[in-house]
Amino acid sequence: MRKKAIAILCSTIAISALGSQSHAASTSSEPIQPIPAAKVKNQAMVELGKKLYFDTRLSKSGFISCNSCHNLSMGGTDNLKTSIGDHWHQGPINAPTVLNSTLNVAQFWDGRAADLKAQAGGPIANPGEMGFTHELAVGMLQSIPAYVAEFKQVFKSDKVTIDEVTKAIAAFEDTLVTPNSRFDKWLKGDKKALSANELAGYKLFKETGCVACHNGPAVGGNSFQKMGVVEPYKANSPAEGRVAVTGKDADRFNFKVPTLRNVEMTYPYFHDGAADTLPEAVDTMARVQLGKKFSREENAKIVAFLKTLTGDQPKLQLPILPPSSDSTPRPQPFDK
Repeated sequence: MRKKAIAILCSTIAISALGSQSHAASTSSEPIQPIPAAKVKNQAMVELGKKLYFDTRLSKSGFISCNSCHNLSMGGTDNLKTSIGDHWHQGPINAPTVLNSTLNVAQFWDGRAADLKAQAGGPIANPGEMGFTHELAVGMLQSIPAYVAEFKQVFKSDKVTIDEVTKAIAAFEDTLVTPNSRFDKWLKGDKKALSANELAGYKLFKETGCVACHNGPAVGGNSFQKMGVVEPYKANSPAEGRVAVTGKDADRFNFKVPTLRNVEMTYPYFHDGAADTLPEAVDTMARVQLGKKFSREENAKIVAFLKTLTGDQPKLQLPILPPSSDSTPRPQPFDK
């Protein structure tokens, strides 16, 4: 009797394992892949980059850091239609999330920066963002003995350069990935990770064509597409997309497809921040990109699926920044 019970148990386990293997095999051909965990190559450089990411002294006013517009407690964005920079300047475009940005084909909506290192230097010297210059930023860091010592430890040089600054910030941003979403768990074989409603939303997402642009590990970020394929999109922003980089009229209103990872956290949506909610964003995309009109139930199913893309958020302890020295240039606060 005991042998029979053991045989039944073993048979049940085998069938369960076979079912899991079958599910994993079926999901391996999906157009979306799980996000891999971050691989830290140089921990000391990452720690230096983290300090620089949070240091407001890299701005002219001493009030703005990278985290101001790409807040790591808010999905890597600022949840504003367009960000506010130096002298209360209202930016022309919505701040994309920094989370999983290492998976992007290029950086910025128009792709003008090839990688995170190239992107990191842009906001520092942009008069409408951090309002500083690279020379002044480097001078500020060079005046702080603790920073000089840390740069020497990481880069083996007594001289701080903007190349080293952007390399360190990029190394930190490389680690800001969000694995282990419920959808990723489903992709890896956990059939109970998603509800029937969420799976129905994913099916709609694929069958109606959303997945043509939103695919890969980041569920986007890997191509440039025209905003308003079927129906013209009336933007609330002067930004014209990739044409600003290539000069080609065919690239007008072509923008980098945003990642949909953690999308429930990164409102408002689109390059102009025009859609305040996910249902609104889904409706607009269906209309202007696909020429479709989702029912309320279909919209709700797709939104339910999109919410399964929220992964583990970076668990960070705020860095202790090196204190300024007597020779550190004083910030120049802007007028209210």
